[in-house]
Amino acid sequence: MTMPEIPYVKVHFRMEVEDAWPPVSVESLWAVDLGDDTVRLDNVPWFVRGVACGDVVATEADEEGVRWGGEVVRRSENCTVRLIVLRDGGSGAARQSVLSAFRELGVDGEGIERFGMVALDIPPTADLAKVQRLLRHGVAKEWWDMEEGCITARWRAVSAG
Repeated sequence: MTMPEIPYVKVHFRMEVEDAWPPVSVESLWAVDLGDDTVRLDNVPWFVRGVACGDVVATEADEEGVRWGGEVVRRSENCTVRLIVLRDGGSGAARQSVLSAFRELGVDGEGIERFGMVALDIPPTADLAKVQRLLRHGVAKEWWDMEEGCITARWRAVSAG
């Protein structure tokens, strides 16, 4: 039995660059085409704010057929947190150890050498209190700097508690 191909598309997001950050003005994310001018994001954003893996986003194609991301139609309840790994200059081994530590907490992610970064996809099923403790610990130890790219009300409630 053959499985039908998943209709993957690239969705582009424009970003405002301030003080040379983010280092790109457009980020492209892989997404599953849902067939009604919406897509489900299928990778963790490196720089786009306000979206997370699994979110359903409205898109609009320009005259060249490029799909541009718009409003979030349905939230996945995943959070996106980005880390700039400072330990060992953000080496591949340092990024991998960060990913391994978070994987033990039920968090997926990926690293990128060019910026010494790790992007974390934190599902609602993860123990958010433990994830936040590890994040704060790493910042305090100067293992990484962090940015909350897309967080949920539940994330904020755990943070406040």
